[in-house]
Amino acid sequence: MNANLHQPAMLMPSPDSAPQSNPGFSRMFARDRLTLGVTFAIESYPGDAPTMRNQIALARKAEQMGFAALGVRDVPLRDPDFGDLGQIYDPWTWLGYVAGQTESVALLTAAIVLPLRHPLHTAKAAASIDQLTGGRLVLGIASGDRPVEFPAFGVDREERGAMFREQVEYLNAVWGHSYPRIESRYGALYGADPVPKPISTRVPLMVTGNSQQSVDWIASKTDGWITYLRPLDIQVQVIRKWHDIVDAVAPGTFKPFALPYKIDLVADPDVPPRLSTTATVWAAVR
Repeated sequence: MNANLHQPAMLMPSPDSAPQSNPGFSRMFARDRLTLGVTFAIESYPGDAPTMRNQIALARKAEQMGFAALGVRDVPLRDPDFGDLGQIYDPWTWLGYVAGQTESVALLTAAIVLPLRHPLHTAKAAASIDQLTGGRLVLGIASGDRPVEFPAFGVDREERGAMFREQVEYLNAVWGHSYPRIESRYGALYGADPVPKPISTRVPLMVTGNSQQSVDWIASKTDGWITYLRPLDIQVQVIRKWHDIVDAVAPGTFKPFALPYKIDLVADPDVPPRLSTTATVWAAVR
Protein backbone atom coordinates (compact mmCIF):
# COMPACT_ATOMS: atom_id res chain seq x y z
CA MET A 1 0.00 0.00 0.00
CA ASN A 2 1.32 3.42 -0.89
CA ALA A 3 0.21 6.33 1.26
CA ASN A 4 1.03 9.99 1.08
CA LEU A 5 1.39 10.49 4.81
CA HIS A 6 1.42 14.00 6.19
CA GLN A 7 4.17 14.64 8.73
CA PRO A 8 3.94 18.18 10.14
CA ALA A 9 6.90 19.76 11.92
CA MET A 10 7.04 18.80 15.59
CA LEU A 11 7.23 21.80 17.91
CA MET A 12 7.59 21.59 21.68
CA PRO A 13 4.60 23.26 23.37
CA SER A 14 4.56 25.00 26.73
CA PRO A 15 2.25 24.47 29.75
CA ASP A 16 0.03 27.24 28.37
CA SER A 17 -0.22 25.73 24.88
CA ALA A 18 -3.33 24.10 23.46
CA PRO A 19 -3.11 20.29 23.30
CA GLN A 20 -3.38 20.44 19.51
CA SER A 21 0.20 21.78 19.47
CA ASN A 22 1.61 18.59 21.01
CA PRO A 23 4.02 16.68 18.72
CA GLY A 24 1.86 13.54 18.83
CA PHE A 25 -1.34 15.35 17.92
CA SER A 26 0.47 17.35 15.23
CA ARG A 27 1.87 14.19 13.66
CA MET A 28 -1.53 12.53 13.65
CA PHE A 29 -3.70 15.41 12.50
CA ALA A 30 -3.55 18.45 10.24
CA ARG A 31 -6.21 20.35 8.34
CA ASP A 32 -7.09 18.96 4.91
CA ARG A 33 -4.81 15.92 5.26
CA LEU A 34 -5.36 12.17 5.51
CA THR A 35 -3.06 10.28 7.87
CA LEU A 36 -2.77 6.58 8.66
CA GLY A 37 -1.76 4.75 11.81
CA VAL A 38 -1.69 1.16 13.04
CA THR A 39 -3.05 -0.41 16.20
CA PHE A 40 -1.38 -3.24 18.10
CA ALA A 41 -1.32 -6.13 17.58
CA ILE A 42 0.26 -5.53 14.16
CA GLU A 43 -0.46 -8.99 12.80
CA SER A 44 -3.20 -11.23 11.46
CA TYR A 45 -4.31 -13.98 13.81
CA PRO A 46 -7.16 -16.45 14.32
CA GLY A 47 -9.22 -16.34 17.48
CA ASP A 48 -8.98 -13.58 20.07
CA ALA A 49 -5.27 -13.65 21.00
CA PRO A 50 -2.38 -12.35 18.89
CA THR A 51 1.08 -13.90 19.20
CA MET A 52 2.62 -10.46 19.97
CA ARG A 53 5.81 -11.58 18.21
CA ASN A 54 8.02 -9.02 16.44
CA GLN A 55 5.80 -6.14 17.55
CA ILE A 56 8.65 -3.72 18.27
CA ALA A 57 10.28 -4.42 14.91
CA LEU A 58 6.94 -3.82 13.22
CA ALA A 59 6.36 -0.65 15.25
CA ARG A 60 9.75 0.72 14.23
CA LYS A 61 9.06 -0.15 10.61
CA ALA A 62 5.72 1.67 10.76
CA GLU A 63 7.47 4.72 12.24
CA GLN A 64 10.17 4.65 9.54
CA MET A 65 7.54 4.39 6.80
CA GLY A 66 5.81 7.53 8.07
CA PHE A 67 2.73 6.12 9.75
CA ALA A 68 1.35 8.74 12.09
CA ALA A 69 0.68 6.73 15.25
CA LEU A 70 0.76 3.43 17.06
CA GLY A 71 -2.45 2.59 18.92
CA VAL A 72 -3.07 0.47 22.00
CA ARG A 73 -6.29 -1.02 23.35
CA ASP A 74 -7.60 -1.16 26.92
CA VAL A 75 -8.92 -4.71 27.37
CA PRO A 76 -8.60 -5.72 31.04
CA LEU A 77 -10.50 -9.02 30.83
CA ARG A 78 -10.88 -11.84 28.33
CA ASP A 79 -14.49 -11.75 27.19
CA PRO A 80 -15.32 -14.66 24.84
CA ASP A 81 -18.37 -12.81 23.55
CA PHE A 82 -16.15 -10.08 22.05
CA GLY A 83 -13.32 -12.26 20.77
CA ASP A 84 -10.67 -9.54 20.82
CA LEU A 85 -7.86 -9.12 23.37
CA GLY A 86 -6.12 -6.20 21.68
CA GLN A 87 -2.40 -6.26 22.46
CA ILE A 88 -3.11 -8.34 25.63
CA TYR A 89 -0.77 -6.34 27.89
CA ASP A 90 -1.78 -3.48 30.15
CA PRO A 91 -1.95 -0.40 27.92
CA TRP A 92 0.24 1.83 30.11
CA THR A 93 2.92 -0.82 30.56
CA TRP A 94 2.90 -1.55 26.85
CA LEU A 95 2.97 2.15 25.94
CA GLY A 96 6.00 2.70 28.15
CA TYR A 97 7.76 -0.25 26.52
CA VAL A 98 6.98 0.95 23.00
CA ALA A 99 7.78 4.59 23.79
CA GLY A 100 11.29 3.66 24.89
CA GLN A 101 11.99 1.92 21.57
CA THR A 102 10.54 4.46 19.14
CA GLU A 103 11.43 8.09 18.54
CA SER A 104 8.79 10.30 16.97
CA VAL A 105 5.65 8.31 16.16
CA ALA A 106 2.52 9.39 18.06
CA LEU A 107 1.18 7.04 20.74
CA LEU A 108 -2.60 6.64 20.80
CA THR A 109 -4.80 4.93 23.36
CA ALA A 110 -7.84 3.57 21.54
CA ALA A 111 -9.26 3.74 24.07
CA ILE A 112 -8.80 3.92 27.85
CA VAL A 113 -12.10 2.94 29.52
CA LEU A 114 -12.46 5.79 32.00
CA PRO A 115 -15.24 4.40 34.27
CA LEU A 116 -13.14 1.31 35.07
CA ARG A 117 -10.24 3.39 36.41
CA HIS A 118 -9.77 5.95 39.14
CA PRO A 119 -9.19 9.30 37.42
CA LEU A 120 -6.09 10.03 39.49
CA HIS A 121 -4.47 6.86 38.13
CA THR A 122 -5.42 7.81 34.57
CA ALA A 123 -4.20 11.38 35.05
CA LYS A 124 -0.82 10.30 36.40
CA ALA A 125 -0.25 7.55 33.83
CA ALA A 126 -1.19 9.75 30.87
CA ALA A 127 0.81 12.78 32.04
CA SER A 128 3.81 10.53 32.71
CA ILE A 129 3.81 9.14 29.15
CA ASP A 130 3.19 12.65 27.86
CA GLN A 131 6.20 14.08 29.74
CA LEU A 132 8.56 11.16 29.10
CA THR A 133 7.91 11.25 25.35
CA GLY A 134 7.83 15.01 24.90
CA GLY A 135 4.13 15.09 24.07
CA ARG A 136 3.74 12.07 21.80
CA LEU A 137 0.62 10.77 23.60
CA VAL A 138 -2.92 11.27 22.31
CA LEU A 139 -5.40 9.94 24.87
CA GLY A 140 -8.31 8.12 23.29
CA ILE A 141 -11.03 7.62 25.90
CA ALA A 142 -14.26 5.61 26.07
CA SER A 143 -17.09 4.73 28.43
CA GLY A 144 -16.76 0.98 27.86
CA ASP A 145 -18.89 -1.52 25.91
CA ARG A 146 -18.16 -4.93 27.46
CA PRO A 147 -20.87 -5.71 30.04
CA VAL A 148 -18.79 -8.37 31.84
CA GLU A 149 -16.19 -5.78 32.90
CA PHE A 150 -18.42 -3.52 34.98
CA PRO A 151 -19.44 -5.94 37.76
CA ALA A 152 -15.84 -7.21 37.93
CA PHE A 153 -14.70 -3.67 38.80
CA GLY A 154 -17.71 -2.90 40.99
CA VAL A 155 -18.97 -0.23 38.59
CA ASP A 156 -22.63 0.37 37.75
CA ARG A 157 -22.78 0.08 33.96
CA GLU A 158 -25.81 2.35 33.82
CA GLU A 159 -23.68 5.13 35.34
CA ARG A 160 -20.88 4.92 32.76
CA GLY A 161 -22.06 7.94 30.77
CA ALA A 162 -22.20 10.21 33.81
CA MET A 163 -18.90 8.83 35.09
CA PHE A 164 -17.28 9.50 31.73
CA ARG A 165 -18.29 13.18 31.82
CA GLU A 166 -17.17 13.52 35.43
CA GLN A 167 -13.80 11.98 34.67
CA VAL A 168 -13.11 14.31 31.75
CA GLU A 169 -13.77 17.26 34.08
CA TYR A 170 -11.62 15.63 36.76
CA LEU A 171 -8.68 15.09 34.37
CA ASN A 172 -8.81 18.69 33.20
CA ALA A 173 -8.90 19.91 36.80
CA VAL A 174 -5.88 17.93 38.02
CA TRP A 175 -3.85 18.58 34.86
CA GLY A 176 -4.63 22.28 34.72
CA HIS A 177 -4.30 23.32 38.36
CA SER A 178 -1.85 22.97 41.20
CA TYR A 179 -3.34 21.56 44.40
CA PRO A 180 -6.89 21.36 43.06
CA ARG A 181 -9.71 20.77 45.54
CA ILE A 182 -12.11 18.12 44.26
CA GLU A 183 -14.93 16.29 46.00
CA SER A 184 -16.53 13.57 43.90
CA ARG A 185 -17.67 9.96 43.90
CA TYR A 186 -13.95 9.06 43.66
CA GLY A 187 -13.06 10.69 46.99
CA ALA A 188 -11.96 14.05 48.38
CA LEU A 189 -8.77 15.58 47.00
CA TYR A 190 -7.32 18.49 48.94
CA GLY A 191 -3.90 19.50 50.23
CA ALA A 192 -2.09 17.36 47.65
CA ASP A 193 -1.06 17.96 44.05
CA PRO A 194 -1.31 15.24 41.37
CA VAL A 195 1.96 15.18 39.42
CA PRO A 196 3.37 15.27 36.83
CA LYS A 197 1.47 17.84 34.79
CA PRO A 198 1.21 17.52 30.98
CA ILE A 199 3.53 19.51 28.74
CA SER A 200 0.58 21.61 27.52
CA THR A 201 -2.75 22.54 29.08
CA ARG A 202 -3.83 18.91 28.97
CA VAL A 203 -3.09 15.64 27.21
CA PRO A 204 -5.07 15.70 23.93
CA LEU A 205 -8.39 13.85 24.37
CA MET A 206 -10.14 11.88 21.61
CA VAL A 207 -13.54 10.32 22.35
CA THR A 208 -14.13 6.85 20.90
CA GLY A 209 -17.66 6.22 19.67
CA ASN A 210 -20.21 8.37 21.44
CA SER A 211 -19.31 7.12 24.93
CA GLN A 212 -22.91 7.86 25.98
CA GLN A 213 -22.47 11.55 25.05
CA SER A 214 -23.94 13.87 22.44
CA VAL A 215 -21.79 14.90 19.51
CA ASP A 216 -22.13 18.51 20.68
CA TRP A 217 -20.62 17.58 24.06
CA ILE A 218 -17.73 15.72 22.39
CA ALA A 219 -17.04 18.68 20.11
CA SER A 220 -17.06 21.20 22.94
CA LYS A 221 -15.22 19.26 25.66
CA THR A 222 -12.54 17.24 23.86
CA ASP A 223 -10.07 17.50 20.98
CA GLY A 224 -11.47 15.11 18.39
CA TRP A 225 -13.70 12.15 17.62
CA ILE A 226 -12.91 8.53 16.76
CA THR A 227 -15.97 6.80 15.36
CA TYR A 228 -16.73 3.71 13.29
CA LEU A 229 -17.09 2.49 9.73
CA ARG A 230 -20.28 3.33 7.88
CA PRO A 231 -21.34 3.23 4.22
CA LEU A 232 -19.34 5.91 2.42
CA ASP A 233 -22.24 8.23 1.62
CA ILE A 234 -23.39 8.18 5.26
CA GLN A 235 -19.85 8.64 6.56
CA VAL A 236 -19.41 11.74 4.41
CA GLN A 237 -22.53 13.21 5.99
CA VAL A 238 -21.29 12.33 9.50
CA ILE A 239 -17.92 13.99 8.87
CA ARG A 240 -19.53 17.13 7.51
CA LYS A 241 -21.93 17.31 10.44
CA TRP A 242 -19.03 16.85 12.88
CA HIS A 243 -17.11 19.79 11.44
CA ASP A 244 -20.23 21.92 11.34
CA ILE A 245 -20.78 21.24 15.05
CA VAL A 246 -17.13 21.96 15.88
CA ASP A 247 -17.34 25.27 13.98
CA ALA A 248 -20.47 26.15 15.99
CA VAL A 249 -19.28 25.21 19.50
CA ALA A 250 -15.55 25.97 19.15
CA PRO A 251 -15.09 28.46 16.29
CA GLY A 252 -11.62 28.48 14.79
CA THR A 253 -10.54 25.29 16.60
CA PHE A 254 -9.24 22.32 14.66
CA LYS A 255 -10.79 19.07 15.92
CA PRO A 256 -10.23 16.04 13.69
CA PHE A 257 -12.32 13.00 12.82
CA ALA A 258 -10.84 9.47 12.83
CA LEU A 259 -12.04 5.92 12.26
CA PRO A 260 -10.59 2.39 12.51
CA TYR A 261 -10.77 -0.31 9.90
CA LYS A 262 -9.11 -3.66 9.29
CA ILE A 263 -6.76 -4.30 6.41
CA ASP A 264 -4.58 -7.23 5.37
CA LEU A 265 -1.81 -6.45 2.88
CA VAL A 266 -0.69 -8.98 0.26
CA ALA A 267 2.25 -8.96 -2.15
CA ASP A 268 0.12 -8.98 -5.31
CA PRO A 269 -1.17 -5.42 -6.00
CA ASP A 270 -3.88 -6.75 -8.34
CA VAL A 271 -5.70 -8.83 -5.72
CA PRO A 272 -9.20 -7.36 -5.27
CA PRO A 273 -10.23 -6.28 -1.74
CA ARG A 274 -12.13 -8.73 0.42
CA LEU A 275 -13.21 -8.92 4.05
CA SER A 276 -10.51 -10.11 6.42
CA THR A 277 -9.60 -10.24 10.11
CA THR A 278 -6.24 -8.61 10.67
CA ALA A 279 -4.41 -5.80 12.39
CA THR A 280 -6.36 -2.59 12.80
CA VAL A 281 -5.47 0.49 10.79
CA TRP A 282 -7.08 3.85 11.44
CA ALA A 283 -7.46 6.83 9.19
CA ALA A 284 -7.76 10.43 10.32
CA VAL A 285 -9.23 13.17 8.18
CA ARG A 286 -9.84 16.89 8.51
